[in-house]
This record gives sequence, C-alpha cells and structure tokens, in this order.
Amino acid sequence: MATIDGLPPLREVIRDHELVAKKSLGQNFLLDLNLTARIARSAGDLAGSDVLEIGPGPGGLTRGLLVEGARRVLAVEKDPRCMAALAEIAAAYPGRLEVIEGDALEVDVRAHLTPPIRIAANLPYNVGTELLVRWLTPPEWPPFWQSLTLMFQREVAERIVAKPGTNHYGRLAILAQWRCDAKIVMSLPPEAFTPAPKVHSAVVHLTALPEPRYPADPKVLERVVAAGFNQRRKMLRAALKGVHPRIEALLEEAGIPPTERAERVSIEAFCRLARLVAAA
Repeated sequence: MATIDGLPPLREVIRDHELVAKKSLGQNFLLDLNLTARIARSAGDLAGSDVLEIGPGPGGLTRGLLVEGARRVLAVEKDPRCMAALAEIAAAYPGRLEVIEGDALEVDVRAHLTPPIRIAANLPYNVGTELLVRWLTPPEWPPFWQSLTLMFQREVAERIVAKPGTNHYGRLAILAQWRCDAKIVMSLPPEAFTPAPKVHSAVVHLTALPEPRYPADPKVLERVVAAGFNQRRKMLRAALKGVHPRIEALLEEAGIPPTERAERVSIEAFCRLARLVAAA
C-alpha cells in the first residue's frame, strides 16, 4: 500500500508497536494519511514555521505536517508506547522532528520553538478544551502562535464558531472570536478513526488577530462571560448579580436589557459591559 512519505502505513505501525488506543488518554487514532495531509494543508503555508503538535500518537498528523513542509515539528506525547514509532519518523526527517514525552498541560513548549509558530493537533478528547482555553487566554496578546488548527468533537467545534442567539453560543465562542478568526474547515465521520468514537469530529482553524476585536480587560471579560453563561437560563441581572452590586445599571449603560439572556448578547456588548465593570 502506497503512503505519502515512504514510511509504513499507520495500520502496520500500530500493529508492529502494539499501539492499542487508550480511552484513559482520550486517544482515537486517525489512520488515513491522505486525511492527515489534508488537515496539515488546512493549517496554511507551513514552510517557514515551527509547528507544535499535541498528542501525535503513532504520528499520522506528524507525517502530514512534515510532508506539507513544516520547518520543524515539536510533538508532545504523554504515552510512552508511542515513542518508538515517533522516533522512526524523526529518523526519516533528520533535524525536523523533536518529540517530548510529557503532559501537554505541564510542559513549557516555548523554549523549544522558534517563531513563527503554528499549532496543529488531533487533540486528545480529555484535554482538548482546556488546552484551547489556555492558548486563547495568555497574559499578553498577540500570543506566541499565529494559528491553531485543531480537531475536536463536532459539538465542541460548533461551540467555537457559534454566533449569538444559537444554541452553541457561549463562553468558548466569545473567547475564540474576540481575539481570532475562527472557522470549521473539515468534518470527519467516526469511521475515520480507530477506535471509532460515538460522535462526529471537525477541524477548526483559528487565526490570531493582531489585537482583540473590541477593547476589554481579559480577566474582567472572562469573569463576566463565565458568570453570564454559568446560569444561561437566567436573566443577566440575576446571573451577573455577583459580578457587581450595580450590575443592572451597568447592563443598561452598556445597552443590554437586564432581562436579556447571555446567549443573545454579542461579543461587542459583553466587552462594553466588561469595560464598565472594570471602571465602576
């Protein structure tokens, strides 16, 4: 069977290294190398960039990123069983793949990367959202990365790109779209993976904006948005009562009816309210 790079097909790699996916690590392996190459292409022109990959597993997306011209790939993998398979890829691409064995929530990757930096990953389901929120909420903006190309469960992807007034609109949509352009670029059925998950998946591409769309203190905005969507069925005057003692007056000053619910409030209006809360 032909492959994209002369290395063995992923089914052989998984068999030879006995890489049975572990549910405890949120693993679902994507075996079609043509699909992994498509995901790599959706990350944009990689030729002059370092690429950070989280949870490479047997290296399907890793190989796609290297084939599509990534200057270097830094892969962070928690599962020690995958190290031998990844070492074979590193040997085939001398100097272009560095693998760190460790937990992506704990590893400081920046010392290993040279800008410009892109992040591309089939994220483990159990840490994907937490990693995304971390990447979207650094202390300074622009962030260390230029773009994120990430695979999630379809429902999570829809939450990232959701618009006000829709069922999926919430904290994740605001954190993403306040500082990024976000779009779904691919959809994948369960049978594309081994083992097949119970849900469809989707790839989201986020491009960091030079500055946020609207001015606001990030910590205040996060606090206001978290409170508003924590009790999304409540009117905002009730959901936000712990944010500020004069919240009803501040809502009116921001042009938001106090009886409104969070899912109908635009990002711009939330930022306006956050500025008023910060100044009050």
